[in-house]
Amino acid sequence: MTSSEAEAARWLLSTAAVRSRAHQLLALADDGKLPHLALDRARLPAVIDEVIQVTRGAYPDGGIPYHARWRHFSVGGRDRWATLAASIDDVRERARAGFDLAVTSVLLDAGAGAEWRYREPATGDVFARSEGLAVASFDLFAAGAFSGDPMRPFRADATGLGRFDAARLASGFQCEAGNPMVGLEGRAGLIRSLGRALASAPDLFGRDARIGNLVDHLERRAVQGKLKASEILHAVLSGFGLVWPGRLSLAGIPLGDTWRHASARSDDAADGLVPFHKLSQWLTYSLVEPLEWLGLSVTDLDDLTGLPEYRNGGLFLDLGVLAWRDPTVPRRALKPGDEAVVEWRALTVALLDEVASGVRQRLGLDREQLPLAKVLQGGTWTAGRRVAARLRPGGGPPLTLDSDGTVF
Repeated sequence: MTSSEAEAARWLLSTAAVRSRAHQLLALADDGKLPHLALDRARLPAVIDEVIQVTRGAYPDGGIPYHARWRHFSVGGRDRWATLAASIDDVRERARAGFDLAVTSVLLDAGAGAEWRYREPATGDVFARSEGLAVASFDLFAAGAFSGDPMRPFRADATGLGRFDAARLASGFQCEAGNPMVGLEGRAGLIRSLGRALASAPDLFGRDARIGNLVDHLERRAVQGKLKASEILHAVLSGFGLVWPGRLSLAGIPLGDTWRHASARSDDAADGLVPFHKLSQWLTYSLVEPLEWLGLSVTDLDDLTGLPEYRNGGLFLDLGVLAWRDPTVPRRALKPGDEAVVEWRALTVALLDEVASGVRQRLGLDREQLPLAKVLQGGTWTAGRRVAARLRPGGGPPLTLDSDGTVF
C-alpha cells in the first residue's frame, strides 16, 4: 500500500469523485467520444418539461419532500411509520429506530423484478417494486426480524442481522414459484454482512452493535446544531463499507459501488475507476429526517449527487437524450460492472445535475429552495416511472439488468 493509493481510495469514497468522474464522461459524450452511448442535448428540454409536469401534479403547493425511503412507507395513504413511532416515547430512541428501519429497508431496496408483488397482511393491499419492498421490509422490521432482543423488536443489531437468511427473507417477502424476486440470496447476504460491519465498528455502532447508535455518533459531529450531509455519507461509507460483496478495493480499502471504465482517466491510482455509491447516497438522503426529528439541521445537501438507477437513468434513454450505439445492448442481460452500464450510470449522474439546474431556472427557484434531493423526489424518479409505463407494458426499465440485489 502506498500513500497515493490510500489518498485515491479516500477520494473515490466521496461525492466529489462521483460528480467529477460523471462530468468527465459527460464531456466526452459531448464530443462523441464515448464507446457505448450517444448524447442528444436537443432532447434535454423534453426531460425538464416532463419533470416539471409530474412535480406540479404531485406537489401543487410546492411542498416537495426529500427523496427518501420515508415516502414509500406511506404508500396507499397509510402512514405506517407514524403508527409505529407513536409507541416509542423517547424522541432519541425514536430516531435510533428510524435509523434501524431506514438502513435495513434501503439495503433491501434493489430492484425486485417485474413479476414480484407483496400483499400487505394488515390491509390486503398489493404493492410492487420499491413500494412493495418498503412495505415488506417495514413489516419484517415491525415483527422484530432484525433485532437480537425479542423484548425490543424495533431495532436492528448484529445479533439479529447475523442470523438472517434467504429463507427468512423469502418468507417475509412472500417469495414463491409464482412470485419470484431477483437477487434473493444477495439481499440476505447483504443483511448478514451488515451485522458483521456493525460488530466491527463499535465507535460508530456501540458495544451492542446497533445501527441506531449511529444517531448518537452523528449528533456528536454536529456543530451548533448543524450537520453537513457529507458527514452522514462519510459515516455510512465508513460504517457499512464491509457490507458490499466482491467489489473493488484499493490500498485495502473497499470501494463499494465503484466500477471500471476505460475512458475515466487520471494520472493517479484512481485511473479507470468510476464511483457511484448509489445505495449509500439513497441511505444518506433517508437518514436526514430522523436527525431533523432531534432538532438537528442537515446542511449542504447538494454535495450529494443524483442516484444512478433505472428510473432516473431510464428517463434519459426513454426520452432519447441517450441512445445506444449498439442497438442490441438493451436486449442483452447486463451486469453492474459492464462498461456500458457504468457509462450509462455516470451520464445519468451528470445529466441529473443539468436537469436540476434547468428545473430551478424554469421555476425561478434556487438550490436552497429546491435542492437536488427534492428534484429527484418531485421529480426525475417519478418521471422515469411514468415514461416507462407509457412505453412498456408493466413499466419495466429500458434495458435488462442482471442484478444480484445489491446495486439496482
